[in-house]
Amino acid sequence: MINKKLLTVVLFLIVGTISAQEISKNALGLRVGDNDGFGGEISYQRYLTDNNRLEFDLGFRNSNNLDAFKLVGLYQWVNPLGDNFNWFVGAGAGVGSYSSPGNDGSFFLAAADLGIEYNFDIPLIMSLDVRPELGFNDSYSDDLDFDIALGIRYQF
Repeated sequence: MINKKLLTVVLFLIVGTISAQEISKNALGLRVGDNDGFGGEISYQRYLTDNNRLEFDLGFRNSNNLDAFKLVGLYQWVNPLGDNFNWFVGAGAGVGSYSSPGNDGSFFLAAADLGIEYNFDIPLIMSLDVRPELGFNDSYSDDLDFDIALGIRYQF
């Protein structure tokens, strides 16, 4: 368990180094969320213009009866919200594979994205987003799922 005093000091140092920042050329990190089971993703963002970027997420989902891997690509529009905050909206698609008792296969999905992010003075960005995903496979997911996730990425 993390020592509360150490956590307080680290948070104080991070908050004390905050300033406004533009979209970085590259950002690499993790996106952790929950839709049909807990999952994590390796997330990469690539700058395109002052307010546009691409995001690629490769991850897994794990629930009681299902394991799934997926790759999702999104085109995002990023807009300033305040000194250090941005909000973003995006659209994209993905592919994946799943394994469940008695049934394995692949799937396609269409996705949207809506979120908020905070840029720190240090090369770190944190985000919270919701990603509605519409799956196209009768055996895996042919309905609308909402993936809510917290992201943390190193900017370079």
